[in-house]
Amino acid sequence: MKTTRKCRALLSVGLNLVALFFSTTAFITTYWCEGTQRVPKPNCSKQRRHNCIDYGVNETDPSKVHYSWETGDDRFLFRRFHTGIWYSCEENIHEAGEKCRSFIDLAPASERGVLWLSVVSEVLYILLLVVGFSLMCLELFHSSNVIDGLKLNAFAAVFTVLSGLLGMVAHMMYTQVFQITVSLGPEDWRPHSWDYGWSFCMAWGSFTCCMAASVTTLNSYTKTVIEFRHKRKLFEQGLREEQNYLDQEAFHYFRDRSLQYCRHIGQKSRLLLILRSLCTFSWVRFSVHLSLGIFLCVT
Repeated sequence: MKTTRKCRALLSVGLNLVALFFSTTAFITTYWCEGTQRVPKPNCSKQRRHNCIDYGVNETDPSKVHYSWETGDDRFLFRRFHTGIWYSCEENIHEAGEKCRSFIDLAPASERGVLWLSVVSEVLYILLLVVGFSLMCLELFHSSNVIDGLKLNAFAAVFTVLSGLLGMVAHMMYTQVFQITVSLGPEDWRPHSWDYGWSFCMAWGSFTCCMAASVTTLNSYTKTVIEFRHKRKLFEQGLREEQNYLDQEAFHYFRDRSLQYCRHIGQKSRLLLILRSLCTFSWVRFSVHLSLGIFLCVT
C-alpha cells in the first residue's frame, strides 16, 4: 500500500511539474499565434536588393518619373509575425531582425479589460500550480503521518483543480481577444493568414497535465481512504471474532471449573454421608454391646 501511494504521488508531482514548466514557458514566449502579414514592398537600395521594388532610375532625382511594372500581389511582401500574451513581433523588412510592440496596445480598447483579466488568470494559474506542487512535495517527502499526508493530498488536489480551471478560462479569453484583434486591430498589423503556434500548444498541454495531476491526486486520496476503511473493517471484524472466541473459551473454562467444583463438592458430600452413617452405625453397635454386657453381668 505504501509503495503504491508513493508511486501515485510521484506521478502527480511529475505531471504538476510538467504543467508548471509548460505554463511558464507559454506565458513568457511570443508564439501563441503566428502567420504572415501583407505589407507593401519597400524600395530597393544598396543594402536591399531582394523583395523590393526596383524603379531602375536614380531615386534621389526628384525630376525623374518612377515606373513600376509590378501589379497585384507582386507589389506586396508577406512578412512573418508571431504574437504572445505580452508582445507581438514581426519581421523587419527594412533591416535584419524583428520589430516588437505591445500586444495590449494592439488590442481594441473594448477588449483590453478582457485581456488584462486573461493575464491575471494566467498568473493565478501559475501561482496555484506552484502551491499544488509544493503541497505534493510535502506530502511525498516530509509526511511520516498518513493522516497528515491525506490532508496535504486533499489540499493539493483542490489547488490543482482550481489552477486548471483558471488556466482554461485564461486561454479561452486570450483566444477570443486575439481573434477580435485580427478583425479590429491596426491596419498595419492585421494578419493575412495565421495559425496557433507552439506556445499555444504548450499552454493547453499544461492544462492537460494539470488536470491529469489533479485527477491522479484525487484518485490517490480516494484509494487511500478506501484502503483504510477496508483495513479498519477487517480489523473490527477480526476483533469481534477474537472477542467471540475469547468469550467461548472463557465460557468453556468456567463451565469446566464449575463442573469440577461440583464433582469435588459432590464427592465430599458423599464422604461425609458415609462417615456419618458409619459413625451412627458404630454408636448403635456400641450401645447394643454395652447393653448386652450389662445384662449378662446381672444374670
